[in-house]
Amino acid sequence: MELVKAISFAHTLKVLGGNLSVVYYDVTTLYFEASDEDDLRKTGFSKDGKHQHPQIVLGLLVSENGYPLDYEIFEGNKYEGETLLPVITHFKTKYTADNLIVIADSGLLSNKNIEQLKTQKYQYILGARIKNMNKEATAKILNLKLQDNQSETIELTENERLIVGYKTARATRDAKNRKRGLEKLEKAIQSGKLGKKHINNRGYNKYLQIEGDVNIKINYSKFEDDAKWDGLKGYTTNTQLSKEEVIVQYSQLWQIEKTFRISKSDLQIRPIYHRLSRRIEAHICISFAACKVYKELERQLKEKQSPFSVEQAIDIIKTIYKVELQTPYSNNTYSRILIKTQEQQSIIKHFGLKI
Repeated sequence: MELVKAISFAHTLKVLGGNLSVVYYDVTTLYFEASDEDDLRKTGFSKDGKHQHPQIVLGLLVSENGYPLDYEIFEGNKYEGETLLPVITHFKTKYTADNLIVIADSGLLSNKNIEQLKTQKYQYILGARIKNMNKEATAKILNLKLQDNQSETIELTENERLIVGYKTARATRDAKNRKRGLEKLEKAIQSGKLGKKHINNRGYNKYLQIEGDVNIKINYSKFEDDAKWDGLKGYTTNTQLSKEEVIVQYSQLWQIEKTFRISKSDLQIRPIYHRLSRRIEAHICISFAACKVYKELERQLKEKQSPFSVEQAIDIIKTIYKVELQTPYSNNTYSRILIKTQEQQSIIKHFGLKI
């Protein structure tokens, strides 16, 4: 398994021209079609909504353009915020990779994690929870009055900056999502499905309040007040990159989210039916290798300016058959690849295959 990781790293480094300066980290969960737990398979917060199923936590590192670099498997009840530093540190030690900029989403990090990154001298670009910052910082953010695609820098400390960007499209999306969340809360209240346990800060439940002992209501003032945050996005960094470069680098984080989607849908990494740890590890390793092949196919199709997506190319390749014929008297065997369509011919030509 370490050999597979090493080969993947070496190939990615080659594709990047020997320059690896940025790594992206994210976490997902993979559930099992079983109910029993063990040292590895444990119930925890499921990103697939399978909270009753035991699961594992998978931490993944990718490079620019989403090429897989490394992964680690953790127990299913592991807090995802505690996975970043072990994965990064192991990767850095294994490949002597210095001066890396670590990019991760705000949901993965606590103040403790960020302090550990600083203590261990890592460079980072992190999504910022701008609504939860101190009063001085939030006041500065809301006084920026940014227009579409504008950004500004706020100095947090001598070595750390907060970059705040605004997009009109994001503002529209944020407003729409808040309204949708509010409508769900209103329906839930009307149906009597909400109780004291729902008074928390999870998602849109933050708009709920309780009057008396049992009367659940919506705090519409809080809902309307949140509109001032629509369209704003924050990034904390200790790098020397310009604010524009920081935003561009962070925006590539979607590549790792795409990698997880590919693994879960196209490569069918879950659900997992294995029980033994070594088989679970082998399953993840094979999926990691398959993801690497997928990304390489994607890269080559783009490089050759192919009109086909990876999915289309795979579907076309599946229709190419080899036929073997055996003569009745001499017992000689002849084989022929059946190429019938222009799409098949195009794929063969793209990859320079000799058939």
